[in-house]
Amino acid sequence: MTVPRKNILWADDEKEFLEPHKIFLEKRDYKVTTVNSGEDAIELLKTDPFDLLLIDEMMTGMDGLTAIKTIRELNIDIPIIMITKNEEEWLMEEAIAGDIENFLTKPVNPSQILSACKSILESRKLQSDFTSKEYISEFQKINASIDYLENMDEWFDVYDKLVNWSLRFDRHDESGLRQIFDDQFADINDAFTSYLIRNYTNWLKNEESKHLTSGIFPSYIQQELENDKKVCLVVVDCMRLDHLKVMLPLLSEHFSIKHNFALSLLPSATPYSRNAIFSGLFPRDIQKKFPREWEKMKASETSMNQYEHIFLREQLNRNNLKNKSMKYAKAVTLKDGQTLEKHFNEYKNIDLIAIVVNYVDILGHAKAESNVINELLHDESAYRDAVLSWFENSWLITILKILAHWRHKVIITSDHGSIRVDKPVLVKGDRRTSSGIRYKHGKNLNVPDRTSLTIKDPALYGLPADSVFNQYILANGKHFYVYPNNYNKYVNKLKSSFQHGGISMEEVIVPVTVLEGKV
Repeated sequence: MTVPRKNILWADDEKEFLEPHKIFLEKRDYKVTTVNSGEDAIELLKTDPFDLLLIDEMMTGMDGLTAIKTIRELNIDIPIIMITKNEEEWLMEEAIAGDIENFLTKPVNPSQILSACKSILESRKLQSDFTSKEYISEFQKINASIDYLENMDEWFDVYDKLVNWSLRFDRHDESGLRQIFDDQFADINDAFTSYLIRNYTNWLKNEESKHLTSGIFPSYIQQELENDKKVCLVVVDCMRLDHLKVMLPLLSEHFSIKHNFALSLLPSATPYSRNAIFSGLFPRDIQKKFPREWEKMKASETSMNQYEHIFLREQLNRNNLKNKSMKYAKAVTLKDGQTLEKHFNEYKNIDLIAIVVNYVDILGHAKAESNVINELLHDESAYRDAVLSWFENSWLITILKILAHWRHKVIITSDHGSIRVDKPVLVKGDRRTSSGIRYKHGKNLNVPDRTSLTIKDPALYGLPADSVFNQYILANGKHFYVYPNNYNKYVNKLKSSFQHGGISMEEVIVPVTVLEGKV
């Protein structure tokens, strides 16, 4: 297939300057049209399609800066390179404000012009070609390693690589590799699910339990407090590693950043995994240690996290940190966050500040509830964009910058992630079965084996058991649960929504990132 020639428009009133460059570019298969003024360039741009404009700053009649301003006012979207003899800083600032892609100072040779044109016209294709070649090589290495992964640190490394590739494909992928990548991600998720199911119950009893969210406090916070350091723990509900990675560049100026990982408890849902962060306990142990609170929590799935401040205080006391002060805050609404920001300076001398942020979780759930949000969050990339847009304008980034100035150590983590579901599974249970989309508990639950992990002995998984909730089912892959009643209605509503509670890398592997303020 013949690649179409790129059309360049060049405006300069020095014909003797233009000609050798025109010949040089056309020998390299660019089509170059020349004009002698800014006015002529504008008239041509109104009628003819061009891929790039090169324009001289000083010309007879309309100068380059004025021409650029007029072009932008006409909403003509074309990349622009300005060429000038003037090296004044104010001119560069004016040109950049006019939304130009490059700024060249005369004298320039043909190779410089070619390089500048290539950078703009072919950079996406060159980057995509390089990305494709590099990914194919990485693809082969990852595939070859999957059957030989021996511990969670190695799985964390694989997941980290996959997330990085996902972010790279967001920036430039014209190669069609995205579908190959998605298929590979699904295959690796299947392998991860098998690995997790084989090992999870043993991890609860051995050293590997440090990787679970119940181990976040002893692993990252306890020693800091023992050394009289001040710490802020930020738990962003339902935040995945890819969400965090698009946010952190906004903080790199203020913090040094170190990444690590934790594993959500099963089910990978807030009532289990977030309570574990604040209590340092598995759900069955919370039930034993806090029987009254547990009964109140169990009365409503929406109130399963109402005692996190009590759990955190008890965990401090249990670890000989009774003398440490703490502040717990939960931001469910924008007003909650703004109120916290308003009063945040009052907490500078608090030893441990704990903040729960619900925005990412609410956004994911809203996709299934709102047609508008569903359109906005049409894929993983759009979800990341929405999280980034929120964060860069949020009260949270303001608070984090304050913490950098205070030199507090900041731990940002999550209780679980989410996965975009697309495979409905018919589930049968009684009227007291819980309402989860990726996990359920109740009596005599019935689903196809290949779609789910069925837990018949909850104690082996650190889960409570009683006469009502004596069995759990957790979805794998991209499955989600629906009942026979109104089956089509709920399939249409939930398909392609972001859900959690099951077993997948996206749900179970959560980031634990340590931020330390720069001097």
